[in-house]
Amino acid sequence: MPQLRYFTAGESHGQCLIAIVEGLPAGLKVDLDAINRDLARRQKGYGRGGRMKIETDQAEILSGVRRGETIGSPLTLMVKNRDFKIDELPPVTKPRPGHADLAGVIKYDREDARDILERASARETTIRVAVGGACKLLLTEVGIDLVGHLVSLGPVQARVEGLSVQQIRERSESSETRCADPEAEKKMIEAIDAARAQGDTLGGVLEVVAMGVPIGLGSHVQWDRKLDANIARALMSIQAIKGVETGLGFETARRFGSQVHDEILPGQEGVLSRASNNAGGFEGGMTNGQPIVVRAAMKPLSTLMKPMRSVDIKTGEEVKATVERSDVCAAPAAAVIGEAVVAIELAKALLDKFGGDSLREIKRNIASYREACKRW
Repeated sequence: MPQLRYFTAGESHGQCLIAIVEGLPAGLKVDLDAINRDLARRQKGYGRGGRMKIETDQAEILSGVRRGETIGSPLTLMVKNRDFKIDELPPVTKPRPGHADLAGVIKYDREDARDILERASARETTIRVAVGGACKLLLTEVGIDLVGHLVSLGPVQARVEGLSVQQIRERSESSETRCADPEAEKKMIEAIDAARAQGDTLGGVLEVVAMGVPIGLGSHVQWDRKLDANIARALMSIQAIKGVETGLGFETARRFGSQVHDEILPGQEGVLSRASNNAGGFEGGMTNGQPIVVRAAMKPLSTLMKPMRSVDIKTGEEVKATVERSDVCAAPAAAVIGEAVVAIELAKALLDKFGGDSLREIKRNIASYREACKRW
């Protein structure tokens, strides 16, 4: 069983969203302001809908912290929904193509798709961002830094080659589309406006970059210990994500091996280096000391203001799908969510390798390991 695990609960229009996080070490200072800043980042982004004008997400700590530090017991986080009206909402019998509506009512034998969509909603990611925020506090303590940003939206591609993580962070944080390329940002805004005018939606591709990750997180010995696979699963679990790649990703299938693999070179202080990072920081399911680079493709959202054809599950008649309040584009927010779930998986892998019940113990273990790695 992994040392770190978590569970979430709650519906989109229910009273609140809750997460229970087990396995965080004792002695970690919990900066609730930092977690709430991540929640605010998730709510921003050009193309968001009316729900974000109603909610002002703030996390509360219900257990696991005393005098500002974790104490080793489960951490419980809660985010209240201001838009709490689940029992007042009308039933949904016209399932939306591309959403969980139809498969869910069939699987759970329900007559109202609202019983499905309330939990399937991307509102659930709010509490995962809070969990990711707590995990980022741990990663920061051991020198791991990560950032999520948008590299494309609809047909618009950003150019971010040569930018440092700090530059990507600064530029994307000031961007309405969470994009580090100002010229691409302008075109992205135009594309969102055009989609809105047509009653349509747009998706995009997010990228998460992590620096300072030790060599050897994850393992090659079992399929479920491969860290790149676990990160891919975490990213795919985000609502509307349809594809994931690491490093060059699908481009590797179009190149010769000599154009793909990262040559090993002598380094400083005995630590070997690489001529490139086409692998995105992974080899054999393990981190190799290079920056982690992962991307995920988000499809256009399934609620359209000009709805697609569907069938009323109550009458069997052909109808137009239900229109729920939604965004035109949530890809900028998905970059923040992607950052959060990658942080969770890195924290899991870090604790699996270095163990420890307290932050001080973990730091000692990591420092010793980093010193031992220098002999290579």
